[in-house]
Amino acid sequence: MQISCVSAYGIAGKCFIVVDTDEGVSGLGECSPMHSPTIGRFATEVLAPKILGENPLETDRLWHEMMLSTYKLGAQGIQPEATAGIDIALWDIRGKVMEQPIWALLGGKYREKIPMYASIGGGAEMTPAEMAERVDAAVARGFRGIKIRMDWGAGRQDRGLDKDLAMVRECLKITGEGVPLSFDANNGYSVSGAIRQGRRFEELGLRHFEEPVAQFDYPGIAQVADALDIPVSAGEHEYTRWQFRDLILQGRVDIVQPDVVKSGGITETVKIAVLAETFNKVFLPHQTQPTVGTAANLHICASLKWCDWPQELPPERNEALEGIFEHPLEFYDGHFVVLDRPGHGLVIRESVVRDAELYGRAEA
Repeated sequence: MQISCVSAYGIAGKCFIVVDTDEGVSGLGECSPMHSPTIGRFATEVLAPKILGENPLETDRLWHEMMLSTYKLGAQGIQPEATAGIDIALWDIRGKVMEQPIWALLGGKYREKIPMYASIGGGAEMTPAEMAERVDAAVARGFRGIKIRMDWGAGRQDRGLDKDLAMVRECLKITGEGVPLSFDANNGYSVSGAIRQGRRFEELGLRHFEEPVAQFDYPGIAQVADALDIPVSAGEHEYTRWQFRDLILQGRVDIVQPDVVKSGGITETVKIAVLAETFNKVFLPHQTQPTVGTAANLHICASLKWCDWPQELPPERNEALEGIFEHPLEFYDGHFVVLDRPGHGLVIRESVVRDAELYGRAEA
């Protein structure tokens, strides 16, 4: 079996990768949606020529071929995000060829279903009452946890500490003791501001405190993590096991958060999970793509003994996006059932692919 074609498509604002083989087996992957056309072109123009004609089952070797041979083009952002889309598609092919779900290829599953938490963004522009309304809707949908995201960014340090605290208090009126609440500053606090705010969060009983300071400030992250008892998390801005090594050793985070559609796909994310386990850190992936990205993440989390926290999901259904698949993921009672279908279990409708925007294609 050989890889015969790699195509990148823009569908509903997402970037999907289709890898075809000369034996008629195809795999579906997804990249980060950030700058989708550029990522799609990188996948087909730069990475695909490295793997055309190769055996798609050799996922580890092909991962290193894509990443190491293009390393000078960027070890963060577009390069690993494009690699992720192809890698997930290759794992999908492996599962189909072996007639096994990806969790089985990873060694088995520890749980039949995965609890999910609602990740609610846009908080920087909301009032506390507006955020509480969205939290109320998510709790009504059955989510097993809530995270509110401020979207401050590293360029707006400490702009809304008091408002953020008021928002947390308002949301706690909704979640109560039964639904854990977490807070994501999206890198928007100074070290001193994050420590002050984190101590307030501890008193209020929040589950975890995500990205308190600038993503590139490892010493600052370490200062915050060392000063607080509330678990501090980071990782959506890291892309490889080597960067996560540095985040753990230098940033001293309690929770590591790789994103399978950013951090090189399944091949690399599993290695990051082993690294987290080795250093006794909580493995809690970042994931805001509700279809292929989530499906890949569910297989990884099901196969890991210690990965038992609720996983991230956008709070509202996207029925248009779900409709592009023959059998979409089904959210019920705050959980996703781990799929037993071959590969990751999602098959995109042929009619959707025919009508999609083609970002690029490479053929052997």
